[in-house]
Amino acid sequence: MRETRAVLDALDRAIINRLQGDFPLCDEPYAELGRALGVDAATLIARLRKMLDEGVLTRFGPMFQVERMGGRYLLAALAVPEARYEEVAARVNADHAVAHNYRRDHALNMWFVLAVETPEALDQACARLEAATGLAVYAFPKEREFFVEMKLTV
Repeated sequence: MRETRAVLDALDRAIINRLQGDFPLCDEPYAELGRALGVDAATLIARLRKMLDEGVLTRFGPMFQVERMGGRYLLAALAVPEARYEEVAARVNADHAVAHNYRRDHALNMWFVLAVETPEALDQACARLEAATGLAVYAFPKEREFFVEMKLTV
């Protein structure tokens, strides 16, 4: 699979940098953000849609503390044979419980986050992924929570 890089102009970069926190809670948040960025709401929304469609952004939306709503998160990993990596990544990414995954330089080379609505759904998601991939899912439940607030300036 060949990787291509999107070209981001100054407005795209400003949008990404501005939307990593402090989303306005008002009747017209895109209009308010657009004014701060020097564009109208329609332009802002079109730029966000384009970056999502191109894979520059993988998601745009709020972050919730799912446990407070009865759900659960879980960090999990797979030891994926290199020859199957792309195929397994596609199967993992296709599962609705997978929030995101990433490659690591380790025996457990594919790591992913599961986000589910109930505690029981974690076991079901792990079993589903094991059946879909034929690989053992290594589950790492959260022991402690840390708030990092990582923001990536582009």
